[in-house]
Amino acid sequence: MKELYDEFIKWAKYAGDKNLMKCSSGNLSHRIGDKVLISGTGSWLGSISSEQISLCSVTDSSVISGPKPSIEKNLHLGLYRCRKDIDTVLHFQSEYATIVSCMENKPTNFNVTLEIPLYVGTSIPVIPFLLPGSDELASAVVEAMKNGANAALLSNHGQVVCGNSYKDCIQKAIFMEMACRIIVTAGSNTSFIPQEQILELLKLKK
Repeated sequence: MKELYDEFIKWAKYAGDKNLMKCSSGNLSHRIGDKVLISGTGSWLGSISSEQISLCSVTDSSVISGPKPSIEKNLHLGLYRCRKDIDTVLHFQSEYATIVSCMENKPTNFNVTLEIPLYVGTSIPVIPFLLPGSDELASAVVEAMKNGANAALLSNHGQVVCGNSYKDCIQKAIFMEMACRIIVTAGSNTSFIPQEQILELLKLKK
């Protein structure tokens, strides 16, 4: 198990180094069969240790070992139960994506660079503000992402991305932050990729 914990720590610190969260505002999980490693409540991903990582059951949500898991545990586990194609989930609060989450009139189109439709997804659902750690928030995120969405914007809160590996998941977070930085900086002058061109891009990926 030590190698699995070491791998978790490596990618958690990488996410921290990429400024995807401040202090304890982010949480990371990774599926291992019918179990999940998840960062402990209050932990800072950028400096997390093995003692701050919890091992939980996907089936019944019980804590098998380690500290109390992140308050967003049910969000993570809910995604694993309905998405057999993913094995990593990151909830983060990067600067520009969080600015977008706090806008009164949030964008519904994030396709400003080819990386969004190709690697993140053509649609990023926006979730209304719900209390952090609540069953309502977990249910809303699972409902929004259960059919294949790989990212969601949580109003006045942050973002969630999922992927088939640590690398894939964190790449989605970085590209989502990049798109939001463009949208915030360009404002009303933002240019979006036309839908017909997105369809052509997706053909190239196959």
